[in-house]
Parts: sequence; C-alpha cells; structure tokens
Amino acid sequence: MSPEPLTIPALLDHAADAHPDVEALVDGAVRLTYARLRARVREAAKAFAAAGVRHGDRIGIWAPNSHRWVVTALGALAAGAVVVPVNTRYKGEEARWMLGRAGVRLVFTEDGFLGNGYLAMLGPAPGLTAVTYDAEPRPGATAWEDFLAAGAAVTDEEADARAAAVRPDDVADILFTSGTTGRSKGAMCTHRQDVRTNRAWADRTGLRHGDRYLIVNPLFHSFGYKAGVFSCLIRAATMVLQPVFEAGETMRLIEAERITVLPGAPTVYITLLDAPERARHDLSSLRLAVTGASVVPVALVRRMRAELFPEVVTAYGLTESCGTVTACSVDDDDLTVATTSGRPIEGVEVRVAGPGGEPLPAGEDGEILVRGHNVMLGYLGDEAATAAAVRDGWLITGDRGRLDGRGYLTITGRSKDMYVTGGFNVYPAEVEQVLAAHGTVAEAVVTGVPDARLGEVGRAYVVPRPGAAVTPEELIGHCRERLANFKVPREVVLLAGLPRNATGKIDKAALAKS
Repeated sequence: MSPEPLTIPALLDHAADAHPDVEALVDGAVRLTYARLRARVREAAKAFAAAGVRHGDRIGIWAPNSHRWVVTALGALAAGAVVVPVNTRYKGEEARWMLGRAGVRLVFTEDGFLGNGYLAMLGPAPGLTAVTYDAEPRPGATAWEDFLAAGAAVTDEEADARAAAVRPDDVADILFTSGTTGRSKGAMCTHRQDVRTNRAWADRTGLRHGDRYLIVNPLFHSFGYKAGVFSCLIRAATMVLQPVFEAGETMRLIEAERITVLPGAPTVYITLLDAPERARHDLSSLRLAVTGASVVPVALVRRMRAELFPEVVTAYGLTESCGTVTACSVDDDDLTVATTSGRPIEGVEVRVAGPGGEPLPAGEDGEILVRGHNVMLGYLGDEAATAAAVRDGWLITGDRGRLDGRGYLTITGRSKDMYVTGGFNVYPAEVEQVLAAHGTVAEAVVTGVPDARLGEVGRAYVVPRPGAAVTPEELIGHCRERLANFKVPREVVLLAGLPRNATGKIDKAALAKS
C-alpha cells in the first residue's frame, strides 16, 4: 500500500489514480473528472514553468470562485510555487499592499466581479505581471489562454518532475489575516500542515467519497480553499463552485447538482430557511452542514436539522491554524453543536490559560492556546509578530473560551475587539484608521453590534473636529471607497465626545449606551 500523500500535488495524483472518472469539479457548464482536472493542472504547471516561476515563488489570485481559480492554485503548487489568495472585496490599495508584502510577481484576476475593475484598481505595479481570466483582451494583462499556450514548450515529464520535487514541509500558501493593529500579516503554512489538518477536518465532520460539496465560501478564505478544495481532494469528492452566495441560485444548484454538503456561516442557513421560494426546490439531497464563525443559536441548529440537514456540526479555527482547531462530530447533540465548537482535531491540543499561561480547570474562562501540527510556521517577514503569536509551540489565539469536562471548547470572547460580519473577521483598528484619515474626524471608535442576518455589523462612533461639518453618509462613503464592503460600518453615530474611564481609556460599555 502506498503511503498517504503529504503534498497537495500528491493528493491530486492519488485521487486521479484511484477515481479517474469521478466528477471532480463543476463550474457552470464546465465539468471535470479527476483525470481531466489533473490534466488541466499539469497544463497550468507547465505554463508556470514556461513563465519562469521557480520553486518558492509567490503567485497571487485575486478572483472569484471558478474552475480557473482552482486550476491556477493547484498548478502553482504543482510547480513548487506558493499560493497567495487575495480577498475579492479588497480595494486596490489593500490588494497592492498585500501583493507587495508577499513579493508576488504574477497575479491572476477577473474583471467585472461584483462590478469591480480589478486591473484598474491595481493600477501601475512595477514588477508585477497580471494574467486575466476574462474572455476579452485586457490592456496590460496576459490572457489566460495565452498564458497556458506558452506552457506547450514544457514537457509533461518536466512538469511531473517538478510536482514530484515538492516536499511536505515546503510552504504551500500564505493567507493574510488582519491583526488587531489593523496591519495585515501573512500566515505561512506547509503542504504537510494543510493535508493533515484537512484530513482531520474531513474525518471529524464526516465528509466522504461520493459527496457533492457546494463551495460558496470564497476560495480566498481558508474555509473555502482548505476545508473546501483540499478536503474534496482528500476524499475524491465533487466540488461544485458558486462565486457568491445568492439564495435562489444556491437552491437551484442544490437541486440540479444533488448537493450533499454545504458549509457556510450561519447567515447562509438563516437565509435559505427563510427564503420564500424554498418550497419550490427539491433540497432533499442535503446531508451535512458545517458552520461556525459566530454565535449559532440552538434554535437554528434544531431548525436546520428538522428542515434541511440531517447532520449539522460546528467548528473553530484561525488562519494561523490552517483553518481548523476544533470541530463537533455528527453524533453530537443539538445543544453541544450550538453551544460549543467541538473537540480538538487529531494531533492538536487546546489549553485554556490564565493570565500567567497556566492551564485552567474545566469550566473556567481564559485565553485559548493551541499546539499541534496545524500551527503556522509564522508570519511572513515579521519575526516580532511571530514571537508574540507562538510561544513554546503554543499559538496565542487572543480568543477567550472554556473547556468542559469532555474537552469540548466554548468560545466566550474574540480576539481583542474583533467581530465577525457574515463569516468575515473585521478588526476595528483598521476601520478606525480609515475613518481617522477623513479630514473632518477627530476621533473614531468602531464596535460590532448584533445583526439578524450577518451576525454582527460595524457601528462607528465619531467625534468630528471642531467646526467641521460631516454626515454619517459621507463617512460611510469614505470607507466604502477604501475598504472591502464587509469592513464598512453600517452605521455612524456622531458624538461630541467619547466616554472614558479613570485611566483615560475609552469606556466601550458606556459607548454602547450612547
């Protein structure tokens, strides 16, 4: 028996050898078996070689979910490169900073998604070559088909040799996560970490061969990329791609493609359950939902199980942990699924620690620490941040929680003041910096407030400069021009001053009552 694959290219080879005729990927009219997916990936790997991409080079992808995104990522990994996904909601300045920080020299993009002109937003970027998936030629960019055609000069044998040369401990990807100071940090993870973590994710959640997995979680996020693409490769399951969640289209795909697995943020399920047209669709193929990222009401879990999914599980993870730390199993009851994030996955330890780092007994609230194969190598080019985040092998998550007597983790607080909007993490410091850059703003504080659909949304409290005239709408527009939509405050409250405690710090409890 051959050993279990420990690199992403080896995972694809294993799936294609064992299940060549199984449908691997569905994207609209595009349908690829595992054999055909491997052929497409080899074609892309040859193109990377022809473009001069070397082992360890970084490849950026700034585009929505599509078969081209998957082929690009797997082709880059097969060529020995490192994948750097970029959030499709980012504006030009955000993307330029991230690509520059990662040293990306080749970026793949698709204009027009959500009305965005990514190439125009990116602007002049010396040393950066853009490849566009668009059917129409784009000035200053190489067309995808032309990029692939150049790979014809590289033999299949050379491409296969490069894929075989990829080692388990090579860096596979750099996913950027906003820090509590507002500065993005790139978490580096290896092939071995990605494979082992997502094999454990699939084992715990119950993903199996034969499943048809709707990947509506964005591929720039670990939930879509790692728990989606990599887990499907591990099980040789079928990926069905949707660029953005829209209830009507999601239900059409569930019915037409006989979807069995649909992971997502709680807002996805709330929207589906309450969709007026739900009764017109046959959703009986659904089997498994995997959720998390924000509070999951017990009533929602019970309703999901009664009306849509026989099996519902919750999980917890961070970008710095390859996306997963703990997960429930399909055997857990409704209360456990709704009020905990499950047990640590295979090979991972979780400690709830006191102020001095000492482990606390079951039931006591403290800081969540994680140790195991899933903990990132570190932050790209930031030794100080890495040293602060990982001590003696323990990842300092900044989140708070408690363990029960069974070892199940309940999250009780989030990293600093972070909140989650529709499954996306938002760090107030970054939004506050943008608000503070507006010429009329003296001070700004951003907090998360409950929202029935998105879980939480941002509320900004702003003190205008003396004599300055500004409206909430103007400040929201200012943010919208500079930030991804999920980071933009939904509400701005103008105040004469901010409440402070005796030490001069802003009293956020009092602020919430303003």
